[in-house]
Amino acid sequence: MSAPLILKYNVPGDDFSRAGEASSNVKKTLKQLGFPPDIVRKVAVALYEGEINMVIHANGGDVSAEIYADKVLLCLEDNGPGIPDIALAMQSGYSTATEYVRSLGFGAGMGLPNMKEYADSLDIKSTVGVGTTVSLVILNPGK
Repeated sequence: MSAPLILKYNVPGDDFSRAGEASSNVKKTLKQLGFPPDIVRKVAVALYEGEINMVIHANGGDVSAEIYADKVLLCLEDNGPGIPDIALAMQSGYSTATEYVRSLGFGAGMGLPNMKEYADSLDIKSTVGVGTTVSLVILNPGK
């Protein structure tokens, strides 16, 4: 495929029942397109972590996935509170999640670290009081 397949999703805020819809749909699409299972898994995990972060911290947002034969580009944009200290937020186990969110089994402080681990490239742009944009690239080296 020379032109990318572009998928767009809205992630509703504070709705854990719908968190994961985008990652599930992108995963299904990548499987149908014949992407290798390890690449499908990387994309699904990274995107799911981003969706959960949007639900927990940013009152939702928008996701786009650009699918090329040799890579998948993910962009997650929100209008949440922003991340005051990105380096701190990248530390495993650091979380600003509420006790309620933690009681649901989320908010362990692994979202951004897992996104970094499963992506070949991660870029975070955040402005406090404006929002955050997370861009990820997952390469498909077989193409």
